[in-house]
Amino acid sequence: MIKNIDFSKWWSLPTTEKVIGMENYDEIKLLDFGDFYINVTIFNSWLVIALITLVCWLSTRNLTAETKLSKWQTVLETAVLWLKNETQETSGSSNHQYLGMAIGLFCFILVCNLLTFIPWFRPPTASLSTTMALAAIVFMAIPYFAVKNAGIKPYFRKFIEPIPLLLPMNIFSEIFSVLAMGLRLFGNMLSGVMFASILSAFIPLIAPLTMQTLGLLTGSIQAYIFALLAIVYSSSVKKEETN
Repeated sequence: MIKNIDFSKWWSLPTTEKVIGMENYDEIKLLDFGDFYINVTIFNSWLVIALITLVCWLSTRNLTAETKLSKWQTVLETAVLWLKNETQETSGSSNHQYLGMAIGLFCFILVCNLLTFIPWFRPPTASLSTTMALAAIVFMAIPYFAVKNAGIKPYFRKFIEPIPLLLPMNIFSEIFSVLAMGLRLFGNMLSGVMFASILSAFIPLIAPLTMQTLGLLTGSIQAYIFALLAIVYSSSVKKEETN
């Protein structure tokens, strides 16, 4: 049973003091059910997922193989072909097995960054819980694709190469490399929000638009880097070719 509903905290503009003070989006409750609650981070994540789903549905409902394509299909095919080529070149695999994960991570992070143009929208990627959840997806994808492509033995063998004494270091290296992905994305997104709020206090009209434009560029780069690193780590173990 819902005990409290307060969406005023969702659409209200965050004050400069709160943003600079690193206001935790996870602590802003919108729906309180008592034992658990829906915070701004979760709700905005749902909005991003719903928006991506809607755009994908609108883009694919009238797909055609004719020569004349709609603008939606042209943009969609261009984006998918670009990501497919990047995935193939990075992973060295031609069966597109990493494409779904790459598109999902790239689109989610990119849309979160695009929506920062809305003044009251608090991007989920500026919350450590979200970026760590994305990193957890990559962490689970690494052994999945490794076992799928090479088998269990080659996957575990990599932890004792080149010598068994490096086993602890190799384990920590795999864990911390994925954690670094989430921390890097969180740091870049949060620093952008904080820097924009500081400038907005001194130049309230020019600074927000300038920083949002710059944030769009850096956010797109961050989405690309995160998806690319996910492919690199997931395709690190491959089946050994025999002559």
